[in-house]
Amino acid sequence: MIDFSPAPVSPPEPRVPVVIVGAGPAGLTLANLLRDASVDCVVLEQASREFIEQRPRAGFLEEWAVRALERHGLAGRLLETAQTHSECEFRVDGERLRFPYTEISGHHHFVYPQPLLVTDLVHEYADVKGGDIRFGVRDVEVHGVDTDEPSVSYTDPDSGEHRRIACEVIAGCDGARGVTRAALPPERAHLARLDHGVGWLALLAEAPPSSDCVVFGVHPRGFAAHMARSPQVTRYYLEVPPGDDPANWPHERVWSELRERLSVAGAPPLTEGRLIEKRVLDMHNHVVQPMAHGRLFLAGDAAHLVAPIAAKGMNLALHDALLLADALIAYHRTGDTGGMRGYSAACLRRVWQYQEFSEWFAELLHGPSSGDPFRAGKAIARLRRLFHSPAAAAAFAESYIGATPKVTDGKLPTSRQGDSFSHV
Repeated sequence: MIDFSPAPVSPPEPRVPVVIVGAGPAGLTLANLLRDASVDCVVLEQASREFIEQRPRAGFLEEWAVRALERHGLAGRLLETAQTHSECEFRVDGERLRFPYTEISGHHHFVYPQPLLVTDLVHEYADVKGGDIRFGVRDVEVHGVDTDEPSVSYTDPDSGEHRRIACEVIAGCDGARGVTRAALPPERAHLARLDHGVGWLALLAEAPPSSDCVVFGVHPRGFAAHMARSPQVTRYYLEVPPGDDPANWPHERVWSELRERLSVAGAPPLTEGRLIEKRVLDMHNHVVQPMAHGRLFLAGDAAHLVAPIAAKGMNLALHDALLLADALIAYHRTGDTGGMRGYSAACLRRVWQYQEFSEWFAELLHGPSSGDPFRAGKAIARLRRLFHSPAAAAAFAESYIGATPKVTDGKLPTSRQGDSFSHV
């Protein structure tokens, strides 16, 4: 028989200052900073703790983000164990071209997979600080975001009870498909979107990295990339048609295509291994404007999505969380609403900078495989300029690492292989 009786309803919970929906890098960073400032919050996450601590995601952190985490005591294991990268490499037309962005900008990347950062942040918030985080919740809904009495309801996974938490502010950190973004009034939320017209086959291989830096293969057959995740695991990408089926890419075809697009003279051969993840990403970017309405504030992928072309997504999520934490702490300490009112505009400045760079870089990487001779020629000209123009090199380094460059005496970056692309 079907039970049509309503779900039990729990007694009302005490009102809390902030409810955070989503336990990714943005939500957990925000939760930790609020906890440190004695601003009570509850974190609601639909997945289990085990799932979010193992879910494969981004792996590169810009130095400014790491230093911000360090200032708040959230980067201990990261600083102890993360590898650092100071260069990237382009492989094109049979050559290896090293771009020394640390030499130019004075900053480097930290290689630290998102599951490790999430694990650290969950441990700090829940186990060390005793923060309230509820995993496996169902049927999450937000209410009254344009009133002075917002709330979030959900179904408890253990009891089946329908619970409701009244709050002052809701932080939507539940990703691009989460419920919080959908709560924005359609007439107020404007979605700006760019489709790149390509797919990327995202791969995780149980194989040691085959290079000491990120490798971008710019090839007429399609873009390819190599990115270290750990001493034992490597992320690879292959450009494929949008909507392609991962089943079309068995083990042998994947490694054959990676070798074709990434092999150049003088480079060590790719270390092959078992593929433990294989999915196709339709490459697109989008931005929700504004990132706030009433008492609802979006952060991370709930507000904007950057295709993984330049490893910007997790860094933007942390930037949002830092700004939102400052705004909410100021409000709860002094009643100052300036940070909350200016939150969306402050976030969107960096969001659009990263979106513009992502689009520029995408054209460099995908132009040669577009089938359009004009796009292909334009892409090669962009790449050539990085190795011939100090101004172009400085601008690329600044955008790639998210920092202000250091360029002295007009010195050009020098490629470790080849002749600074003089053959094109």
